[in-house]
Order: sequence, then structure tokens, then C-alpha cells
Amino acid sequence: MTSPRFLYLVRHGDAFPDGPLTPAGRRQAFLLGERLGEVTFDAVHHSPVLRAAETCALITASGAAHEAAGDYVPYQPTPDEAPRFLVDFAAQFPERRDLAAQAKALFTGPAEGDRPRRELVVTHNFLVGWLVRHALGAPDWRWLTVNACNAALTVIRYAPDRPPSLMLLNDMSHLPAELQWTGFSVRP
Repeated sequence: MTSPRFLYLVRHGDAFPDGPLTPAGRRQAFLLGERLGEVTFDAVHHSPVLRAAETCALITASGAAHEAAGDYVPYQPTPDEAPRFLVDFAAQFPERRDLAAQAKALFTGPAEGDRPRRELVVTHNFLVGWLVRHALGAPDWRWLTVNACNAALTVIRYAPDRPPSLMLLNDMSHLPAELQWTGFSVRP
């Protein structure tokens, strides 16, 4: 028997390059934790990377590091699939299709059992884009066109005998305007 799975995807808070969360990132994570405070999660996963682990700790007291929730390129497109600037961007990083397949197996699809399941994954922009692309049935390279903001919330519902449903995408309503941004080079 299977039941609905509600997958809560969160990109880590703002962080120093290859380091811990910035003070703004800590605030983002704290505010997201307040928002999610009434949700009881059946499982909590986070990337082993420090910025995601710190974000997870500020959201909830539990959580297990999992490499499939890590920071990696899930798929490198070819020049005949995607615009050249996206191909060149993805080529800067090692591709980890093995981890992308693990993430799909671990985090998507209806849940085993007779009751709905809520799972939190605190991860990185690339994996959020990959799982949103998967839920929408978009071509593999389209993960590159999804930009998750720091500490934004995305929720995907996987119900038995139905296609996935994107319930929330990149929602930042818990953050004040000065904390709403992607973490990329241009702030709104």
C-alpha cells in the first residue's frame, strides 16, 4: 500500500564561499524554521556540506546527512539540448548522475505505508532544480533553468496513481524583502 508523500525542499541559507552560513543565512534558516515549526516530519535529510547542515540544524533538531542531498551537477546537457551558456556553466562542475538517481529513488514517488508522509530535504540549488524538473516531466537539462532562493520552500506532492504536483515553488513569504534572494550575483 502507498500513500501521499509531501517532499519539502529547501535550499540552504546564504553562506560564505565554501563556508558556514552568514548572519543573513542564519536569520533566513531561523525564520524558515519558525514557519515549519508546526510540521511533523517523518524524515529529515540534509546535504553533508556545512551550509546545508547548519541550515537544517536551525530548522529542526533532527536530520541525517545524505550524499544524495549534496551539492553536485545531476546532469550535464549537450550543446544540441540546451543553450551554450548553460552547457558551459554545467561543464564547470563534475556530473554525478549516480547521486541524482539516488536522490530520485530516495526522495520521490508515493510513500510506502497507509498514511501520508512528510519529508524535509535541506540541499542546494542544483538538486532543487533537478527534482522540480523531474516532477514537471521536463527534459533533463531544464534543471539548469530553476533557481532556488536561499531558505525558500518548495513542496512537491507525490500521490498514488497521479502525476507529481508542485504545491509550492521557491516560496519566501516567511522572509523579509532584504533576505529574499537567490544567492547568485544579482540581488532583486
